[in-house]
Amino acid sequence: MTAHAKARPTSLDDYAAVVGAGEIGEIRSIAAHLEGLRILHINSTKVGGGVAEILERMVPLQNELGLHSSWEVLVGDSPFYELTKSVHNALHGRMARMSAKDLEYYREVMARNAGLVQEERDIVVIHDPQPAGLVQYRPQSDAKWLWRCHIDLSDADTTIWRILRPLVEEYEGAIFHQPSYTKDLMVPQYILPPAIDPLSPKNEPIPPAEARALVGELGIDPDLPIVLQVSRFDRLKDPVGVIGAFEMASGWERSQLVLAGGAADDDPEGSAVYAEVQERAAQVPDVHVLNLPPDSHRSINALQRVARVVVQKSVKEGFGLVVSEAMWKEKPVIGNAVGGIREQIIHGLTGFLVHSTEGMAYRMRQLLTDAELSAHMGQQAKENVRVNYLIPTALKRWLLLFVAQRDGGRGITFLDRT
Repeated sequence: MTAHAKARPTSLDDYAAVVGAGEIGEIRSIAAHLEGLRILHINSTKVGGGVAEILERMVPLQNELGLHSSWEVLVGDSPFYELTKSVHNALHGRMARMSAKDLEYYREVMARNAGLVQEERDIVVIHDPQPAGLVQYRPQSDAKWLWRCHIDLSDADTTIWRILRPLVEEYEGAIFHQPSYTKDLMVPQYILPPAIDPLSPKNEPIPPAEARALVGELGIDPDLPIVLQVSRFDRLKDPVGVIGAFEMASGWERSQLVLAGGAADDDPEGSAVYAEVQERAAQVPDVHVLNLPPDSHRSINALQRVARVVVQKSVKEGFGLVVSEAMWKEKPVIGNAVGGIREQIIHGLTGFLVHSTEGMAYRMRQLLTDAELSAHMGQQAKENVRVNYLIPTALKRWLLLFVAQRDGGRGITFLDRT
């Protein structure tokens, strides 16, 4: 088995062993009322990041259920992605400005991509800020347009939000991960958490011996306890801060830190952050920095299974599916108490929420030295993910949202009508 195994075609029925046949039957029952519904998803990258991973698995399942679902990717260039990265950071709370020239260029890119919506659709879902302006070039049709926001807007820079808000209010609705991310909008807002795919190469079971071998192929000693963070090389993920926490925790029991990640196609800052991380890692013993290609799903799976401690030290986080990925593998996660990390980790039961580098270092030491506590938390963590954050649950929520859009937002919908 190669470390870069591709995702196998997966049928919805394959998930029955994970979530139960009753749940699969309910999903099929809802989908029967949407047969032939034409869905289009648009985002800004085909590889790298959680949005692409979600769409890669969700779109085929929607098609299996009788919907006509497709996925298109915005075409931009380096200046465009530098601009939208600045906007992305501003929506996470950094101060930023968008000049009249920047805004004009953004509109030019949107105009060049207007042809992405060529065929007649019933519902168009635009993911995140990069393609949000496409709504101004929507063709004349009865299609419902929805803006799906995957980031935390609770501390958004007001200047940038004032520019984005009028675009969002041209949609028929906005979708957020959790209530705290919503804004004061003149359109309906929906809550729909993301989810992981338990049958994907990143999450499917791996025999322990194979997992250890894959970790060894990466140059990591599987016998030395591993503290792991998996994330893009992005300042918002604070990989340099993870090294600082590991340095504080060192000395009680020898261990190693592995920072595994890569860069998304639409993130121009990735190479600079990677260089910063390498420089800091060279100052601390037993730190490994792995810049992996985007198809290294099985390698990530193996690292998460072999790791003793998994951390996520994001300073801002839309949701952070890597937390659920690790928890699904029975790993308690230590995470900064921000964004969607707070939703996934039940403090003291499935992992620990921390508020500082020192707090993360303390919890690292605790889990590295208390195997019984780690195992108990890991079991609770997996069950939490099974109930709340697996792709069949997310698929059902999407279907119910599509029903609401098709029926024009009526207060009561009877799915058993003929």
